[in-house]
Amino acid sequence: MDTSKTFGFGVLGLGMIAEFHVKAIQEISGCRFVAGFDVVPGRAAEFCKKNGGTGYENMDAFLADKNVDIVTIATPSGLHLEGAVAAVKAGKHIIVEKPLEITAARCDAIIAEAKANKVKVGTIFPSRFHAPSAIIKKAINEGRLGKIALADAQIKWFRTQEYYDSGKWRGTWDLDGGGAMMNQGIHAIDLLQWFMGDVTEVFSHTATLSHERIEVEDTAAVVLKFANGALGVIEATTSAYPGFLKKIEICGSKGCITLEEESIVTWKFAEEKPEDEEIRRKYGSATQTGGGASDPKAIGHHGHKMLFESFVNSLRENKPADIEGAEGRRAVEIIEAAYRSAKSHSPVTLPLK
Repeated sequence: MDTSKTFGFGVLGLGMIAEFHVKAIQEISGCRFVAGFDVVPGRAAEFCKKNGGTGYENMDAFLADKNVDIVTIATPSGLHLEGAVAAVKAGKHIIVEKPLEITAARCDAIIAEAKANKVKVGTIFPSRFHAPSAIIKKAINEGRLGKIALADAQIKWFRTQEYYDSGKWRGTWDLDGGGAMMNQGIHAIDLLQWFMGDVTEVFSHTATLSHERIEVEDTAAVVLKFANGALGVIEATTSAYPGFLKKIEICGSKGCITLEEESIVTWKFAEEKPEDEEIRRKYGSATQTGGGASDPKAIGHHGHKMLFESFVNSLRENKPADIEGAEGRRAVEIIEAAYRSAKSHSPVTLPLK
């Protein structure tokens, strides 16, 4: 593994989440933030004055910067495709904020363009990198839950009307790609499918119940069928005051696990192992942030740091990234199926056609 190379990062789109990108980059050995781009006049200069690097308002000039090896895409969701394609055509590796894009077809376009230009594409799902997530994944793979019956994700968050009014793109189909599921719930939905495997059928209801001037749902209830035979439920809303940490619960014939943000609040099995009590003690209250439940800024950047570090290591070792584009596509396809089901009032099978 070549550890001598320093990787330069450029951030495309300098809104709120870009601050978390830069904090993560600055804490990784062998990485540095070198450039930022935004179309809003003055924003790039202000951002780079605060964080270092060169600010650009011209996309071509930004992508021509030879010090940029990796571009993180932090624009509104429905603009990820355009920024990603431009970056990979310029020979840059890319890491795209969730969602990878707002439809499976647009995700496929990013993946295909990256392959054609022989660069890597990664997706930002930091929750997979939290230690409890890996512990849960291992327990499921080992069969400790027995025959899994139910797998649920609860995203009972709160967003004010002011939040949606703060940006013209928020709450729109074209740029936000959806509401409580696509924007807020996608982290939990990704974890749920990562733990459980393929979803084969989706049936959903969606509604806009407590917000005005938005096109998308602020509440959704979704029933899932998994390929392994289990059933599941997704509850997603931005109308649950004051907002609660995201929760995933998986129950089977030999055990039940509940993950609340980064805390394992239920860890019970018919057959105990010596390490179980230590897991309960160490991770029973591991959450240190608000998880974005009521304030989108109330998150940590440690998940981003681990994800970026993993991506860089995949470049150093010439191996697949942990969360490549195809992985990022999975949650998007489930959510797209849920929107189709809500519109048609009928079940939708996966994979989508």
